[in-house]
Amino acid sequence: MSRIDESLDFIPVRIAVLTVSDTRTQADDKSGDTLVARLQEAGHSLAARALLPDERAQIAKQLRAWIADPGVDVVISTGGTGLTGRDVTVEAHRDVYEKEIEAFATVFTMVSMQKIGTSAVQSRATGGVAGGTYLFALPGSPGACRDAWDEILKFQLDYRHRPCNFIEILPRLDEHLRRK
Repeated sequence: MSRIDESLDFIPVRIAVLTVSDTRTQADDKSGDTLVARLQEAGHSLAARALLPDERAQIAKQLRAWIADPGVDVVISTGGTGLTGRDVTVEAHRDVYEKEIEAFATVFTMVSMQKIGTSAVQSRATGGVAGGTYLFALPGSPGACRDAWDEILKFQLDYRHRPCNFIEILPRLDEHLRRK
């Protein structure tokens, strides 16, 4: 059950969007456009945007750069989460995760089941945390990006969402780095 506590102030976060594709360009990146439109409509800011080929090392390098950037709170990638030989986005994400958010994949599968039935088993959507930054890897279709944003991320990236959300613990994600 999702509930927004209107008595609290909205806290915008800075989100970077990465499209992973061997065939897309900025001009025809409908999934990236979908994410950018939705995050801006929600009141968040686009911190950065990039498009990379399905190359694990390049993807991980970009993720690490955004993790190190204090101007990025969240990274959402789209594409490269399938089962083909070129689909390596999930592996690149896991190369940088400190902690995986296993339930993100489960909830995304539940949402997808309602939309595309058993075809949802082909998705390897994932989420995790590294260096105080949230990272999410979504499938490359605009529909999957809409579903992930509208049904999960819109709420979890809203500080007012109750009973809990990702933003209220954002300042504590890297507390282990500050301990002596």
